[in-house]
Amino acid sequence: MTTAPVELERPEIDEDVQPDFPWVTIVWNDPINLMSYVTYVFQAVFGYSKSKAHALMLDVHYKGRAVVSTGTREEMERDVSTLHEYGLWATLQQDR
Repeated sequence: MTTAPVELERPEIDEDVQPDFPWVTIVWNDPINLMSYVTYVFQAVFGYSKSKAHALMLDVHYKGRAVVSTGTREEMERDVSTLHEYGLWATLQQDR
């Protein structure tokens, strides 16, 4: 005796599912912090090498901003908060 397959009903979902784009932390140029200090903060907070931290600092200085980290919204909120504690001007936004 064989069993006939049973057709299952497909649940209807009425949700607009959006892709989870990564979030980014942006550090903005300011007239307060020294370039050496910004380089130090990037090394201390993110563990970047001196050369990578220096390159990001130069982007902040000359381009006015630099993306310093990428991840979930919660991670980027934590990074922004940490950078604020160091006195840097940082924001987060969804990366599209």
